[in-house]
Amino acid sequence: MGSMFRFALPMILGNLLQQGYNVADTLIVGQFLGANALAAVGSSFTLMTFLTSILLGLCMGSGVVFSIRFGQRDEQGLKEGMCASFLLIAALTILLNVLAFVFTDEILWFLRVPSEVWALMKEYLTVIFCGIAATFLYNYFASLLRAVGNSVVPLVFLAVSALLNIVLDLWFVLGLHRGVAGAAEATVISQYVSGIGLAIYTWARFPGLRIGREHCRIRLACIKEIGSFSILTCVQQSVMNLGILMVQGLVNSFGSSVMAAFAAAVKIDAFAYMPVQDFGNAFSTFIAQNYGAKKEERIRAGIKGAFWAALIFCVIISAGVWLLARPLMLLFVDAGETAIIAEGIRYLHIEGTFYCGIGFLFLFYGLYRALGKPGMSVILTVISLGTRVALAYLLSAVPAFGVAGIWWSVPIGWFLADAAGLLYYLARKDKLLQSSPSRLGE
Repeated sequence: MGSMFRFALPMILGNLLQQGYNVADTLIVGQFLGANALAAVGSSFTLMTFLTSILLGLCMGSGVVFSIRFGQRDEQGLKEGMCASFLLIAALTILLNVLAFVFTDEILWFLRVPSEVWALMKEYLTVIFCGIAATFLYNYFASLLRAVGNSVVPLVFLAVSALLNIVLDLWFVLGLHRGVAGAAEATVISQYVSGIGLAIYTWARFPGLRIGREHCRIRLACIKEIGSFSILTCVQQSVMNLGILMVQGLVNSFGSSVMAAFAAAVKIDAFAYMPVQDFGNAFSTFIAQNYGAKKEERIRAGIKGAFWAALIFCVIISAGVWLLARPLMLLFVDAGETAIIAEGIRYLHIEGTFYCGIGFLFLFYGLYRALGKPGMSVILTVISLGTRVALAYLLSAVPAFGVAGIWWSVPIGWFLADAAGLLYYLARKDKLLQSSPSRLGE
């Protein structure tokens, strides 16, 4: 547990900083540009989370393969996997960027964006889409370094770019009066600083990870293995965030005040459970390395310790969010916006009570990715998000629930998925922990 925590801490701090990109936009926009601008930027955050989750899922899946090869001391397999995954994800990044620009209006229509928010959200998205390639670069090289046990360097680059983002946000929005476009420009510039910077640093300071021409053979076996981990992890991530995006469209139908409340509360939510999400990613790397090295007892001990750690953390953070819901909302919303603040507090009181549900779910995702069962992570995501979307639409249509029905659907989905993940593990744990993948391509 000590080594897992030491490895996880920089990842947790790094992704909290990464969340800070859009939170800085939301906070500054909400305080200085008004409720409609807050609604526009907040809804854009949900959309961008969905789009970048596709790339993040591919990078996470590739990182599992990298971890297994590193645990096996298979340098040739590691570098062939690096080349194949980079080309695969880069091609998808280009496609995703083109589609996002071409279908911006259709996306806004799908999200049921109100007319008073439409122009602001389109202005913000037109700029923020330019940062998709930077997101790919950062997450690819961060996954690579974490797979070989270095989670500190990605944190350093994120810290620099997060601070840069805040400075540029204040300058562009308050100094240059660039509005929501200025907030987006600050974010994109900062993203490229971290993405390009981390790529250059990895190449310069980690010669053991440099790819030569002999590693650029794209073999079918290599592609199949990368795909078996990456594509299903990508599906899991994108399905999860597609469900959230569908819920965002339902939230938008309740008007700009509910949109603004949701925009602020979701940022608080994301910060609250982000540490346990990143602990789940570190847990996945730990399991994958020991799975590759065939150390079954360390895997069992890691599983037990990780779930206890997640439970303790989530209980503490739930209590904090419940007690501090109002002052947290006031960070994003002017005190005069009483309706927005009240709805945000209701959201946090409902979701904040049940963070242990999402904490366990992140661990199940990481466990099944590491054990070569990414399809199970997809199933758990479908259970969680399917329940969430279905109940959100059903309960919100009942007058007694209204918009609160959307909030209650979330923890119910978490716990149903947790139950499925636990039952599968108890039924198959001996088989899951005993097999280990062979060398890449064999």
